[in-house]
Amino acid sequence: MMGLCRGDTAGASLLIKDAKSLSPYEYGIEYSSPARGPWNIVHIGMLLPESHQIYVCAQACMRGVVLTAAEMNAMDRFSSIIIRENNILNGDMEQLIIDGVSDIITKLPKKPRAVMIFTTCIHHFLACDLNFVFTQLREKFTDIDFTDCYMHPIMRKTKTAPDPKMREQLYSFLKAVPIDKRSINLIGNNEKMAESSELIKMFKSAGYKIKDICSCKTYDEYQEMASSGYNVTINPAAIVAADTLEKRLRQKQIYLPLSYNYDEIEKLLKMAADILSLKMPDIKKLRFNAESEIKTTKKAIKDLPIAIDYTATTRPLGLAKLLIEHGFNVTSVYADAFTEEEHSAFDWLKENAGNLRLFATVHPKMGLLPHNEAQSNGGHLLAIGQKSAYFTGTDHFVNILEGGGLWGYDGICLLMKLIREAAVTQKDTRSIIQVKGWGCCC
Repeated sequence: MMGLCRGDTAGASLLIKDAKSLSPYEYGIEYSSPARGPWNIVHIGMLLPESHQIYVCAQACMRGVVLTAAEMNAMDRFSSIIIRENNILNGDMEQLIIDGVSDIITKLPKKPRAVMIFTTCIHHFLACDLNFVFTQLREKFTDIDFTDCYMHPIMRKTKTAPDPKMREQLYSFLKAVPIDKRSINLIGNNEKMAESSELIKMFKSAGYKIKDICSCKTYDEYQEMASSGYNVTINPAAIVAADTLEKRLRQKQIYLPLSYNYDEIEKLLKMAADILSLKMPDIKKLRFNAESEIKTTKKAIKDLPIAIDYTATTRPLGLAKLLIEHGFNVTSVYADAFTEEEHSAFDWLKENAGNLRLFATVHPKMGLLPHNEAQSNGGHLLAIGQKSAYFTGTDHFVNILEGGGLWGYDGICLLMKLIREAAVTQKDTRSIIQVKGWGCCC
């Protein structure tokens, strides 16, 4: 099929000066690009050590999650229960789950400490009594912890979406214990925050113990997170999880979102310092270091066109603003919608960089794009994120997801180094972006 030219992308692309809101596109049928790096519910669940995942769904629905577990070499931590037509007609869905889970557990070479049971849309259409199911399983296997998880396409645009819901359930096993006010959890991340981050240094300098599921090797280590007095979240997708923990375990949430705005970073650092009685770092020095790295990067890559996408950072517009303010040639941003936190960057870009082009990633027309923007620039284009690398056809890209564990001024410095590296290093984009859940080695 012939690819679309730029003029044919109406509805899937527009200049930011013409965008009316943070959700500038209309959606119906959606396209899924082959850039598979972002984590799904299987990858997130695998962060829990000594756990086992069991999916209860129809065979056609099972394909994606089975392939995910297989690609991770984690089939020993994954099982499935297939729903057939007779289970629907006979009304024995509850017994199917109880018997199926029991059979799986008794046949495992080693009992898991925790089991995540994933039900699907059909269980809720049929009003399956999941409370009864879990009560029976907990009585039968008293030495195993169970929780309910969901593979729910129908939840994507309603209630709590699958990603934040999975992050919430990941911490649902934590059991109430006495609170240690000198201990902090980093909640909802798929990757550890960089040790060089000013935030991590502030915590450690004040004597706080830092806990993160990304560092947990055993289920007992994971359970130690229940004693922390504070939950620090940097990803909007983790807010639901931290809200639930605050209500259930009395752990105070401190939301410190990823940002590329100096004033906001300083405000967040001060908020953390005030709540936790931390010593503020040398802001003047941190800003100087960030500015130095940005200037070095601009000198190195000159006017190289840059594309950014939402998989690399939760603040693509904020990152675009930072780069454009410093003279970088940011040409496009790939994202289907922007969070309210991006409003100030959105307004600034509309006013000061109106020709910045926005692209949807799931609009059907995106599947027909020629993916030759890099080629039309003589092969010279740098992408930040896997999806923008795919859509532009470049082999020079920064391969990070959800911020890559980078935060604050230090995060900006590290990102600049990654940009310089990507500008001179050619990657095998086709091979890299097909790996589901990039970086997941749980």
